[in-house]
Amino acid sequence: MDTELILKVYPYFLEAALITVELSVLTVLLGLICGALGAAARLSRFAEVRFLGAAYVSFFRGTPALIQLFLLYFGGPQIGIQLDAFTAGVIGLGINIGAYMAETMRGAIISVDRGQGEAARTLGLSRAQAFRKVVLPQAMRLMIRPLGVNINAQIKATALVSAISVVELTYTAQRYIGSTYKPFEMFLLAGALYLAIITVTGKGVAFLDRKVRLQ
Repeated sequence: MDTELILKVYPYFLEAALITVELSVLTVLLGLICGALGAAARLSRFAEVRFLGAAYVSFFRGTPALIQLFLLYFGGPQIGIQLDAFTAGVIGLGINIGAYMAETMRGAIISVDRGQGEAARTLGLSRAQAFRKVVLPQAMRLMIRPLGVNINAQIKATALVSAISVVELTYTAQRYIGSTYKPFEMFLLAGALYLAIITVTGKGVAFLDRKVRLQ
């Protein structure tokens, strides 16, 4: 174990970890938006909208995220979509995780007893009001933990953008392996930083889950 080398390159890995955090935050935010839209589409009263929602979920869950990134970054210019590597990574991974989040949200919503919404409508609330004030608060309690699993998976999935040369943790480890020939130390350091990010995120999700359940 070359601890001296680890201490020497650690500051550069820390900079890369900040890029990983930035990627994670942006892709999760985009994923939440796509997930909410996808879940709404899957639960729509209109068959055409449900079909579009199902097609979105089916495609992005049924094909490798790396292929989706390659289609967007390398194939995009062929159809007029020119994106830098970081932006392509955010959009590609965000839309991908959104498909998983859509099913997580939909599952939580349909788990709420239908009688809750019907009772609210009997009391004079509109369909939208019943959903917003009665169904959604209960569904939120059910979806936070599964969404936390999605978020942790997304943090690890940011390693995929190293394939399109985004300078995050995995790319940085690979670059230093080329000059130091020390793969064990480099990947160990990268893994430790991924673990630190995921641990902090997990504690944040657990705190939010407790807070929502106490309301």
